[in-house]
Amino acid sequence: MNLIIDAIAWILDSAHYGGPNGIGARLFEHLWISVLSLLIAGAIAIPVGFFIGHTGKGKAAAVLVSGGVRALPTLGLISILGLSIGIGVQAPIIAFVVLAIPSMLAGAYAGFEAIDRRIVDSARSVGMTEWQIVGRVELPLGLPLLIGGIRSATLQVIATATLAAYISGGGLGSFIFLGLRTNDYTQMLAGSILVIALAIAFEGAFSVLQRLVVPAGVRAGQRTNVRSGSSRSVAAAE
Repeated sequence: MNLIIDAIAWILDSAHYGGPNGIGARLFEHLWISVLSLLIAGAIAIPVGFFIGHTGKGKAAAVLVSGGVRALPTLGLISILGLSIGIGVQAPIIAFVVLAIPSMLAGAYAGFEAIDRRIVDSARSVGMTEWQIVGRVELPLGLPLLIGGIRSATLQVIATATLAAYISGGGLGSFIFLGLRTNDYTQMLAGSILVIALAIAFEGAFSVLQRLVVPAGVRAGQRTNVRSGSSRSVAAAE
């Protein structure tokens, strides 16, 4: 308990916020490494996921590749890449892109697959092009599941981005690895708390966003279904 109190006191100490090795600088490094990795992963995974979900082609290959990628140990991948291309942020970013792709890919194609095919067929019957179907029908309806995939990938990357410090990539993990080398367990715990707090903040933001992106018509249908179910339950009870 004393260690936790000491760690919180360490975080609140203004002396640990200034300079290139302060909490502010390390937090910025952690965020930009995570965000850049997620943007690159999204640029790769989301279009591929949309293609798979819209056409129904390539899902087996995507599942196979995603499963294999998920099995890769991130620390081992960072180590191999670090030895190959040198220390710094390049190796961690590549490893975090690999980590984020499976969740984003699954969210992208699952969002399209979850849509009732009769809705898509109706859109085609009124003369919509394939691009219009994707942009006006499938994307809005599949957005909640896509956001869920991005949410999962974001939490994984933010938590794992602590490993960037393993090869001098910076980020909040620097406090953990520095504390490990110097037996400063207060600093190690403080770094862990900062990463946990950052992950919780993003989890809360994505939770709200995932609710907001549900189309108004879908929300109305959900409320109607809930009311109908409640009415049937009351009637059955009577």
